[in-house]
Amino acid sequence: MKNASQTRILAIVLAVATVAACVLAAMNFDRENGLDVPTDGIWWVEAATGLRAERVPALSPGHRAGIRTGDILVSVNDQPTPRVAPLTREMFRSGIWAHATYSILRPVPQSIDLNGATKLDIQVILEPKDRSIDQGFRFIALVYLCIGIYVLFRRWTAPKSVHFYVFCLASFVLYSFRSTGEPGIFDWFIFWGNMSALALQPALFLHFAVSFSDNFASDQRNRVGRRVGCALLYLPGVFLIGLQYTAIRFWSATEILLHRLDQIALGYLALYYVIAAIVFRLRYRRAESALERQQLKWLTRGTLLAVTPFTLLNVIPYLADWSVPSQLTRLAGLSLVILPLTFSWAIVRYRLMDVDLIFKRGVTYTLATASLVGLYFGVVAVTAEMVHTRLPSLRIWGLMAGIIVTGIVFDPLKRAIQARVDRVFDQKRFDYRETLVEFGRGINSQTDLRALLDSIVERLPQTLLVTRVAVFLASESEGGFTPRHFDLAASHGLTNLHSAELRSLDVRFLDFDRPGANNHIFLENPQQVLRLPEAQRQSAGRLDLNYYLPCRVANREGSGTRTVAVIGLGRTDDGDFLSSEDMELLESLAGYIGIAIQNAQLYRRLEQKITEFESLKEFHENIVESINIGVFAVDLDDRIESWNTQMEGMYSKSRGEVLRQPISAILPPDFVARFNSVREEHGTHTLYKFRLVLPDGKVRIANIAIAPLVTRNFVAVGRIILVDDITDRIQLEAQLTQAEKLSSIGLLAAGVAHEVNTPLAVISSYTQMLTKHMRDDERLAPVLEKITQQTFRASEIVNGLLNFSRTSGAEFTSLNLNDLLRDTVTLLEHQFKTSQIRVETNFDPHLARIHGNQGKLQQVILNLMLNAKDAMFGTTNATLKIATFNGAGRVIVRIQDSGTGIEKEHLHRIYDPFFTTKTKPQEGEHKGTGLGLAVTYGIMQEHAGKINVESEIGIGTAFQLEFPSSGTRPASIVELPKSEPVSVERKALHV
Repeated sequence: MKNASQTRILAIVLAVATVAACVLAAMNFDRENGLDVPTDGIWWVEAATGLRAERVPALSPGHRAGIRTGDILVSVNDQPTPRVAPLTREMFRSGIWAHATYSILRPVPQSIDLNGATKLDIQVILEPKDRSIDQGFRFIALVYLCIGIYVLFRRWTAPKSVHFYVFCLASFVLYSFRSTGEPGIFDWFIFWGNMSALALQPALFLHFAVSFSDNFASDQRNRVGRRVGCALLYLPGVFLIGLQYTAIRFWSATEILLHRLDQIALGYLALYYVIAAIVFRLRYRRAESALERQQLKWLTRGTLLAVTPFTLLNVIPYLADWSVPSQLTRLAGLSLVILPLTFSWAIVRYRLMDVDLIFKRGVTYTLATASLVGLYFGVVAVTAEMVHTRLPSLRIWGLMAGIIVTGIVFDPLKRAIQARVDRVFDQKRFDYRETLVEFGRGINSQTDLRALLDSIVERLPQTLLVTRVAVFLASESEGGFTPRHFDLAASHGLTNLHSAELRSLDVRFLDFDRPGANNHIFLENPQQVLRLPEAQRQSAGRLDLNYYLPCRVANREGSGTRTVAVIGLGRTDDGDFLSSEDMELLESLAGYIGIAIQNAQLYRRLEQKITEFESLKEFHENIVESINIGVFAVDLDDRIESWNTQMEGMYSKSRGEVLRQPISAILPPDFVARFNSVREEHGTHTLYKFRLVLPDGKVRIANIAIAPLVTRNFVAVGRIILVDDITDRIQLEAQLTQAEKLSSIGLLAAGVAHEVNTPLAVISSYTQMLTKHMRDDERLAPVLEKITQQTFRASEIVNGLLNFSRTSGAEFTSLNLNDLLRDTVTLLEHQFKTSQIRVETNFDPHLARIHGNQGKLQQVILNLMLNAKDAMFGTTNATLKIATFNGAGRVIVRIQDSGTGIEKEHLHRIYDPFFTTKTKPQEGEHKGTGLGLAVTYGIMQEHAGKINVESEIGIGTAFQLEFPSSGTRPASIVELPKSEPVSVERKALHV
């Protein structure tokens, strides 16, 4: 009785307090909406001669009017303002959107007093005070009140539910009571109600944190000490109220005092919140009960999530007088709404047992049973009456027959009524069951294992309203006695597990293939499964699943079943366990899921085999297609079965044209004859340097290998032929041989030139001696002079030949290209004369010098001149033009012939090694090696130069060489007057 009366008194007190708080909050809200508070947006503090502008926010009315930080307010509308109170009265007297004249003293910059201060009269338009943050706090107040009422009514007997409601009610008062500053008893009551809630709410919160534990109340030894400690938690709040009363009653009301009191109150609030978060964290680490750990986990996270931004972005800047954007401060204040949400979730969600489902089912089946019993006895009574009145002769036997017939009819009638009651009272769950049955029947059509698993973990939460679902797939064991383990394949709601934790799960307790295994495993509290080893117990706790159902299928060999997957499920959204009917339905569904998973696994393995086969086939085909030799295969009837890309390019026939064609219709007769000659021989046969005539008439040289094509069982199914085209290789070998011959001839010519030098020197000496002795002989002296000149000329030719054939070093020196060109022309003068070629030179006498290797550059020029000579062979009026001139920092040499020209399709290949158009030289020409221009291009690259070619058929070809100059041109060229032309060496050599 005592407890009942205390409960009723407590309920009445809480109800009266709640109603009173709601009424006062509504009245306060109404009055605040009807009152506009004018403001200039500036924080004024008392100074020696008036009010000093301590902080002037940007875009505030005062800032827009021109008031700046540090200005001294002397009066408003000619009314002195030594304190903030007169300023407030004048602003109320002026009203919103009115002009108020501010008399301002603006100190001199860097001055410590008002000496020399500028006096200003500033018109300030007062605006209504922005109180939108108050509406945000009222929203938080409503959230606190609604959650407190919900928790109180839903879980009246839950531990700390009353304490939590008092905390929510104090929070409602704290955030909904907003003092407007109006004089009167009502605003005074609102002010002290807010102050009382400010003093009480943090203490209630910390008290809640300290005492939130079942062990706290059951520890009798320290119960008195704990109560005393909890009572001491409220002393700072009492001190805060006393401090506020003392300040109002005895101290001078200044803005600085009000600011300091607000700082103390806000610091007290934040300090208690931070201490409570620390207490929750410590209790969470020490909690042993799984339920308590779950509750404390949410309390700790919710408190940290709410307190951290509030403390860092609101409290600390306010205590330190830092300037923080108002929007950020408001957002940090609104984060406090997270506290009641997490607290209500911890109290309502994580409870030991929920009897809502049992109560609902009890009422449902009680009504159904009562109805059925009444209907049963009614039918029996009617039947008995009918037998008694209509068939009196049957007497007792008729009555017994009526009862038996009624009993037979009653059972299907009972089932129909019961199904109808289930639909009426639990329509939602009934529809979910039907959906689940349809899902189980339709999953067998799904062959994609990943999509099947995703569908399972998606549909089960929707139909059964469970929060956590997981599917574990069994490992593929080759032997029947190999232990099988399960891996997590798909999940829903397991957001607390990271990938590393998922890989380390030990779920060996999911052994449903052992003898005597149950149809499912039920874990009432997954956090405390003492019968499991430590590693498995930790895994069960991490998964937090209450049910595990095996998905069994028939063994591939022999009788019995095996588990291919395990489905794990947690509680429902409301924290309820699944019913026995749900479990029966899931056990039936598990069979369908097991068959579907087995089919999907078989289909996946089949797809893998097909993919592997296709990849292997593609790999082999890529090898055959990528190889640089022709490959084709024929069957036993000599019909072509394969034909690679190399053969397509060689024979200009696509694969589709030759497949299933006999080789005699595609390949030349001589090859077919050789192919048939080795038909009866075993092993691989090679036809070396076989002349293969192509369809376009060209002849290619190839090494052809013919090998038998056999299966894995060494059964011959045809032959494979490899055609290695070695035509280019043979031509390359011939060109290299020719190059070696030319090199030998060059060495021989150098030796001959060296030997010729000796008799030339003797002839020259004796001729000069005869010239001196016969100087007066008019007939012989000219002849001897001509002999001497020709001897010198022959010596120059021999020395040029020696210099060209001599191996040049790699050193670069300063060169004059004019001299180099003259020496080369002299060297080839005889050949030009023999070919009837006219050489025209146009050398710039002021040509800049270049940096290069003389031997290599002479080889470049010699190659170009010899090519020009060959191009002009047999043409009339053959002319070779050689010119040099300076460019922008470059030296340019142009060698132009009047030969036959180069075809356009050959221009891009003339620098390729061994490419030549002189394959069939005419009489008097020499066969080209294809190395001249390739070597020329390499030497030009080595000298950082460029080579350009212009050619037109029938007109001729011009090569232009560009070299970077090693210095600037002589200054004398620039100094010459424009009217005087510069002399350029021009020479025409007729040969």
